[in-house]
Amino acid sequence: MKRILINATHEEELRVAMIDGQRLFDLDIAVPAKEQKKGNIYKGKITRVEPSLEAVFVDYG
Repeated sequence: MKRILINATHEEELRVAMIDGQRLFDLDIAVPAKEQKKGNIYKGKITRVEPSLEAVFVDYG
């Protein structure tokens, strides 16, 4: 079953997690004091693929 968990206990940070059963498939952390970078496009180079985490590490610096 898919669920959305919201942690809004601190005014300076809002956390939203999406889970499917016991598996986390999305996590967003919103910090109102910081500039939002969501939606921007960045060019980077994949430096490592980690299959166990289903993640890649990207160097965009």
